[in-house]
Amino acid sequence: MSAVGLVVPAYRPDVDRLVSYLDSLRETVDPAALRVELDAPDDAVSSATARVPPDVTVSAVPYRRGKGAAVTDGFEALDTDVLAFADADGATPAASVGAVVTAVREGTAELAVGSRRHPGATVESHQTPGRRYLGDGFAWLARRLLAVDLYDYQCGAKAITAEGWGRVRQHLYEPGFAWDVELVAIAGALDLGVTELPVRWDDRPGSTVSPVRDSLRLGRALLTARHRAKRLRDSAVHTAIAARRERAPALVDQDAPDR
Repeated sequence: MSAVGLVVPAYRPDVDRLVSYLDSLRETVDPAALRVELDAPDDAVSSATARVPPDVTVSAVPYRRGKGAAVTDGFEALDTDVLAFADADGATPAASVGAVVTAVREGTAELAVGSRRHPGATVESHQTPGRRYLGDGFAWLARRLLAVDLYDYQCGAKAITAEGWGRVRQHLYEPGFAWDVELVAIAGALDLGVTELPVRWDDRPGSTVSPVRDSLRLGRALLTARHRAKRLRDSAVHTAIAARRERAPALVDQDAPDR
């Protein structure tokens, strides 16, 4: 069976919840490698990570990389057949993460995307109305701008083959929450097989996402992801636009403190 590496990006985590979630992931997914990519921990969080099981790697940095950069660093450190991540708040339970991983493990998809907006999803508790409407609006817009038609681009559970990661890694630039949609856009542009799977989902309060500020960032990032995907598909217009711009290095080519 394919070996799975699982990354959990964390920033200001509830440590009790994180430790419980890691235990569930270990039992349900049984990854060959499990990494926590921890950003900017304070003294209390640093001390509490001693409770993390010894077979879990905790990679902590003293600054905030952003979710995308943290997952990228975690994936780059793995040497497994399948690479997956799950958000540290545990909103997507381990059983649903396991289903996403299984789709890649069994060859159903090269990129499997968990979805809380899929008609088959089970939502135990909802986001606030404002966050929900903004999220629905973003998903509606993304479906119209990207070649990959999904119900949900931002759910915190995705898995990809190591070969697929090798193809997309040089085309990912977004260090924050927009990394998810960029990953999907680039995978579609490179003709990776993308499958969306319904999950059980339970909203967690205390999100570090700002509904207004991060929605604006996501909107700009969506347009950028579309541009990069179009350029990979040899669009003459987008190739010409890219030729007039100075291209920043991809995440994998950046020194971490410079992101």
